[in-house]
Amino acid sequence: MLVHHPFETLGAADHGWLQAKHHFSFGSYHDAARMSHGELLVINDDRIAPQQGFATHGHENMEIITYVRQGAISHEDNQGNKGRTEAGNVQVMSAGSGIFHAEYNFEDEDTTLYQIWIAPKSNGITPCWDAAEFPAEPVSDHLRLLVAGDDSAPLQINQDARIYAGRLNAGTALTHKPSGKAYVLVSYGAIKLNDIEAAKGDGIAVSDEAALDITAQADCEIVIIEVPGLTDAR
Repeated sequence: MLVHHPFETLGAADHGWLQAKHHFSFGSYHDAARMSHGELLVINDDRIAPQQGFATHGHENMEIITYVRQGAISHEDNQGNKGRTEAGNVQVMSAGSGIFHAEYNFEDEDTTLYQIWIAPKSNGITPCWDAAEFPAEPVSDHLRLLVAGDDSAPLQINQDARIYAGRLNAGTALTHKPSGKAYVLVSYGAIKLNDIEAAKGDGIAVSDEAALDITAQADCEIVIIEVPGLTDAR
């Protein structure tokens, strides 16, 4: 089953320096029908103004992945981790038993990013942070695996989940076989996914699909998040 969530139907929040769109209930936006998709709890499509950001705050027992789409985000936490992640690249943070961090856009342009929260496989682990750079060249036959729950990907998180991404030139077609539940994001451009046409900012929730046939209708970038269904504990 595929459920299309166009950009204009997403939840929204205007904080002045931060313009946010919410694929799932978050903060002041609440929709009882949009609480999660399996263990995927949050996708925020954020636009952060120059020289602005999130002051030091805490998290625990959450897997937080940041996919930067434009500009850059700078991270610093109380575990001694510090880094700057540019467009097309990814940072991951396992909040575990508790971590305090700050994230700022120190650039002279807006930074846009997806912030993704996934429930952890186990609670109370030692907090950790990491980041990785990825090739900017368009893909032709498969998406790159960026994040996983094991060492099959450059970045690891504390959950049996996977995040794939890639830029596609117009006309490129590929097939992706998801595992578990999946959520497809169109970062920019336009695609046709099976029988659904989706454009920049849209999301598509995927359940019980053996294959996703994706065609780039324009130069585009897509992100696919695969997660287990909700566990008994949740």
